[in-house]
Amino acid sequence: MEGNEQRKITIGHLYPDLLNLYGDRGNIACLMQRCKWRGIEAETIEFELNDEIDFTKLDIVLLGGGSDREQMIVCQKLKSIQKDFKDYVEDGGVVIAVCGGYQLLGKYYRTEDGIIEGLDLVDLYTEQEEGRLIDNIVLKSDLFDLPVVGFENHGGRTYINGNKPFGKVLYGSGNDGKSGYEGVVYKNVIGTYLHGPLLPKNPQVSDYLIARALERKYGDDSLIPLDDSQEISANQYIYDRFVKKADADS
Repeated sequence: MEGNEQRKITIGHLYPDLLNLYGDRGNIACLMQRCKWRGIEAETIEFELNDEIDFTKLDIVLLGGGSDREQMIVCQKLKSIQKDFKDYVEDGGVVIAVCGGYQLLGKYYRTEDGIIEGLDLVDLYTEQEEGRLIDNIVLKSDLFDLPVVGFENHGGRTYINGNKPFGKVLYGSGNDGKSGYEGVVYKNVIGTYLHGPLLPKNPQVSDYLIARALERKYGDDSLIPLDDSQEISANQYIYDRFVKKADADS
């Protein structure tokens, strides 16, 4: 495939009316803008709870965060899309799932109000435990040269059953506050507790998702480099502020 102008990405934003607790539309805006800057055509389709979803038409899927109550509402709908969503994932479909969306990737999320059934797309599960894990968070991910930075705020502890984590925690709590790891990577799926939103703070993660989508669709993952000097500077500031300071204080 020659020329970015010949390539197009379609992003599916699942249930933004319910799962948009942490500004997940900022993640969509970031993906769209980074495609636009490169001359890659991009569109976003928002799906509400009663909409039919044709996963064969989607290149990236965003599953955002929501409260336990909203997740309970969504989990009933998830049963009807589970097979098609699973087929999409197993076929290499690209997914970014944040916080509540991350929890919904797994088998279940056990809360004090009952069990929220997940999509069972990835072999993981979440248990609500005492206290919330709230802080800035910095990761070292094998997928990227730069640290991955964000903010976490979750009462659930997620156990990924031997799957590959998104990254090693350099500062913060991560999946369960004990393992030292955060998130999960399965095929072209990334599940993570990092929000704020995640992608504008981490252009390398945005480009990873775009490149995987292009590779799957066109067999061509090439991306024109962008001037990310401001984003890299902000990333370095967060790393220095939390990781280096913590190292210096210890």
